[in-house]
Amino acid sequence: MTSDDSRRVSTVLGLLFGLAAMGSASAAIVLSDVAAEFDVSVGQAAWVISLYALLLAVTTAVHGRVSDLVGVRTPLLVGVAMMAGGAVAAALAPTYPLLLAARLLQGAGAAAVPVLGVAALSARYDGAVRDLALGRLAGWSAVVASLGPLAGGLVEHAFGWRAVLALPALGLLVVPLLWRALGTTGSGADLDVPGAVLVGLTAAGLVLLVQSPSTGGVVALVGAVLLVLGAPVTARRVRRRPDGFLPLVVVSDPAVVRSAVAAAAVPAAWFGLLIAVPAVLVADGWEPWQVGALLIPSAVVAAVVPRVTGPLLSRIGPSRSLAVSATSASAALLVTALGVALRPGALGVAVIAASVLLVTFAFLLGQPALSAAVGQAVPADVRGVALGVATLVFLTGGSVGSAVVGGIGDVIDMGVALLVLAVLPLLGLLTLRPLLRRDPAPVTVP
Repeated sequence: MTSDDSRRVSTVLGLLFGLAAMGSASAAIVLSDVAAEFDVSVGQAAWVISLYALLLAVTTAVHGRVSDLVGVRTPLLVGVAMMAGGAVAAALAPTYPLLLAARLLQGAGAAAVPVLGVAALSARYDGAVRDLALGRLAGWSAVVASLGPLAGGLVEHAFGWRAVLALPALGLLVVPLLWRALGTTGSGADLDVPGAVLVGLTAAGLVLLVQSPSTGGVVALVGAVLLVLGAPVTARRVRRRPDGFLPLVVVSDPAVVRSAVAAAAVPAAWFGLLIAVPAVLVADGWEPWQVGALLIPSAVVAAVVPRVTGPLLSRIGPSRSLAVSATSASAALLVTALGVALRPGALGVAVIAASVLLVTFAFLLGQPALSAAVGQAVPADVRGVALGVATLVFLTGGSVGSAVVGGIGDVIDMGVALLVLAVLPLLGLLTLRPLLRRDPAPVTVP
């Protein structure tokens, strides 16, 4: 394929990915409105983000595995339809439980977009063209996501908070532009449904446990039970069925596992700031559209940075790129905590705005680096599920990030929550150390 084709396909996929991410970015702007509408605290309203991020994480591996079996086109169409339906249902929800249920559906559908977008590019392109395409996908997705708070603020000002939740339904308009570029062939094997359920429940347990400070002991108990019981049962399932939902060749590959764990800190920072920044600024009297306007520079950075991250990924390799990304994510959280401590005032706002730019760079480097690391580590017949598992871990980090900020920030202090979250990227670097000792893999231009 030509690089011109890769530019068009990756750009459109990036727009679709951005609309999926807007499900969190724009919704974060109206959390205070949701809390007031349904008489809950802002910390409890953060479940609107956390549950979306949770389902976005736990169902990515399902979509990835299905794409291995039947090709990319059908699961992507089904996923976008679920995302759009969930977004409309959330906008119309008359009660808080129904709103959360709609967000679960929306997240489950939106999960198809990142993993299948990456799978489509990884299967269609190689070498430096692939790296540039992955960077472009991440860049355009970040542009749209960064504009999400502004779009959400303007829509909220004109039409109310419910219209904001419906914005991701626009993804239905993008799918026809990709139709010819999406594969339709797969292995034809069966889907290991019990394995998929076990993986989803275990990941859910982690997020419920982290979110529990703002929701009580029952949620903590449920999360602990799911995590403690789910992890060993899932491991046993993999040993008994090595070709099942989590193929043994994937979960035993150190490059896949270590890269995914290290990369998970990046969306943790991203989603954490999505909640923290609007929360602290709205508490200081800012209007939602003003918060969105503050984030416009991050959209500009997102449009330009892929020109740097693509060549950087090709030059230093995926593992070192992940290390740079994790370090940047940790620095962004520390800078945000400083900005929170300095507010109210122009200096605090400037520091917070700078932190958003830094986390945008971290995301734009970390996401394509993870995709490249996993894509080149596993055979083609399990690439979809490998990318799905890696994306599951990646986005579970996002869910944990929003849960930490929504839980600890609501109960103790937002600055403390950000400092706690800043430790995660540093732990990711320790996980990545064995891979950093290797030379970056050479990249050839096809």
